[in-house]
Amino acid sequence: MQPTRSTLADVLSYARERDYTGWDLYDGESSALLRRLPVDNRWLNLAFQQFVRRAPVNVRPLLLVEQRRNFMGVSMFVLANTAMFELTGERRYLDDARALTAWLVEHRSDGYSGFCGGHKHPLQGLEARTGPNVPGIVGTSYAVRALLAADSHLERDYADIARTAAAFVVDDLQYHDVPDGPGARILYTPNDSGEAYTLNANALGARLLLELSQRFDDDGYRERATRILDYVAAQQTDLGGWQYMDPPSASHLSMDNFHNGFVLETFLRYADLVDDRFERTIERAATFHREHLFNADGSPNYDERQPYPRDVHAVAEGAVVFTDLGDLSFARRILDWGTTNLSDGDGAFYLEKRRYYTKRITCMRWCQATMAHALSHYLLAADERATGPSIAAGAPDAS
Repeated sequence: MQPTRSTLADVLSYARERDYTGWDLYDGESSALLRRLPVDNRWLNLAFQQFVRRAPVNVRPLLLVEQRRNFMGVSMFVLANTAMFELTGERRYLDDARALTAWLVEHRSDGYSGFCGGHKHPLQGLEARTGPNVPGIVGTSYAVRALLAADSHLERDYADIARTAAAFVVDDLQYHDVPDGPGARILYTPNDSGEAYTLNANALGARLLLELSQRFDDDGYRERATRILDYVAAQQTDLGGWQYMDPPSASHLSMDNFHNGFVLETFLRYADLVDDRFERTIERAATFHREHLFNADGSPNYDERQPYPRDVHAVAEGAVVFTDLGDLSFARRILDWGTTNLSDGDGAFYLEKRRYYTKRITCMRWCQATMAHALSHYLLAADERATGPSIAAGAPDAS
């Protein structure tokens, strides 16, 4: 099934009809039933969170789980709507981008050195609990890209707001040189202990700085991004992929699909904006993606060891990565597989395909936002290859 503008229009229509609000993957603690219990216990919190996450059907309505907007999800919807405006020139997409960008600014996390944001629901871990609005670099990185995209069509001060996120990276995430190693690194959130480092989060922190360096022609941002990527490149395995954490023993995750996609996407952006410093790193990572993370039919593997579950987030990020690699044919094949196997054909995407069944649950951020972003990214690239830069992209400010 050929991914088209109508496919993207259906995905955005699904989200728009629900005011870009919905359930998320790990939102079990948002259960009204849990909040009514007279105890606050981490094992009970984990039980709700993991039951909601792992159930083969959507139990959220039964547990009265609240639906919300997600900071990263809204950021992806801004990117998708601005892209759709560039593709079609239709004002409704720009209007949605305007409203969603204003929401990002209004709902950023307060009390930090610069613009940042995080989940609007709590997350219970084995050792610690993260409260709502604790900012992370992953969501913040996408939000900065969203503000910069909106700034191109809307009020000019969005770029200035986005620029303050550099202080969040440097100060709150404790940008520092790696002891006895190349480069520099950052924390995932300001609350992290510093005992382990999330590699895809470091890459996305570098991506944030790269985007700001591009917009403001700032060598300082570019140099810090380079040093972070020097560190990430040094962690590349012999297979060509990246473990989730440094050290690897700090996480149960191995070289999973979409987190590796974030890393490769960032190195590709560096090559696009700066130089070929990481050419060999990119070559090895691209080979790893083709040989271990995706199959000839476009289906994603979960990681380098196991095919299932085949996650919609991996579909979306894989389409972005292969679009950036210039392989639009394979990016289209990935999107075709996702549309055929993880979609109702009417705008809704599902979480994942298991070996014997499909988990037909739609999460607004995990499913709709990621696929809207992937489809828009692919369609913009395909449109530019076919016709050159879109007319709407060069249109006067429509604010």
